[in-house]
Amino acid sequence: MAIHQHQLSQRFEGSMSRRIGGSTSSRRLADPFANGKQQAPIVLDNVETKKLVLVHGEGFGAWCWYKTIAMLEEAGLDPVALDLTGSGIDNTDANIITSLESYAKPLINYLYSLPEGEKVILVGHSCGGASISYALECCPKKISKAVFVSATMVADGQKPFDVFAEELASAEAFMQESQFLLYGNGRDKPPTCLMFNKQQIKGLYFNQSPPKDIALATVSMRPTPLAPIMEKLSLTPENYGSVRRYFIQTLDDRMLSSDVQEKLVRENQPHGVYKIKGSDHCPFFSKPLSLNKILLEITQLE
Repeated sequence: MAIHQHQLSQRFEGSMSRRIGGSTSSRRLADPFANGKQQAPIVLDNVETKKLVLVHGEGFGAWCWYKTIAMLEEAGLDPVALDLTGSGIDNTDANIITSLESYAKPLINYLYSLPEGEKVILVGHSCGGASISYALECCPKKISKAVFVSATMVADGQKPFDVFAEELASAEAFMQESQFLLYGNGRDKPPTCLMFNKQQIKGLYFNQSPPKDIALATVSMRPTPLAPIMEKLSLTPENYGSVRRYFIQTLDDRMLSSDVQEKLVRENQPHGVYKIKGSDHCPFFSKPLSLNKILLEITQLE
């Protein structure tokens, strides 16, 4: 047992070290504005909806979309960024979140509050992919399209954590061994949250992001509740499968490797795949212009 535990620990540390330092259509995009000059704003007319709802991933909040919000508004769109429960400025203790339903409640409440007949485009980052998948199942008639940005686009019966299982270990082993777990209910109870330290956050998420954005993130990120990412999703063709999905791959990603992203789109095929060259796990920081260009293009698709 001791040898087995040591091997698991080495597997976690080795995977982390490597990443910190170490049949759908596809489009590969480098950042088109490398010289720092921005093109004139694009004004969009005759699109199904101009409202994009931006859903953050684990540890993040609405704040992470600040560049994307500014550019989408400049193009004449209506972006909305939400704080999920226990995230951003929502004051809920992340240690008491026990389900994906409670975690995604702000998103579901927002969708249900929309006027009759109004639809939105959902954009989810990282583990926010589970939140928008859950929303697709709950209220598909409120959603025009769904965009997964290097996100956990899981299939029916999968946990969001399953996406990372190949690079880490099984969920059960991770829960027993990981040094990144928090025990909000005491060490004698199951772990409640996950939190990386500053060096790990920088290496896994922001290996291509500007220093100012890294500084913002390291003082703003909060613990990630474990229950939502360990919960199996129930997704049906009638609801989840009725909405067009698009996946944006980030090609210099150390949190969710290119191989894992390829596997996601192969096993749960979306309607289209876009690739951003040179982007880390957070293209809203490292390649905001390329991300914006893709979101504009998806908005215009019929």
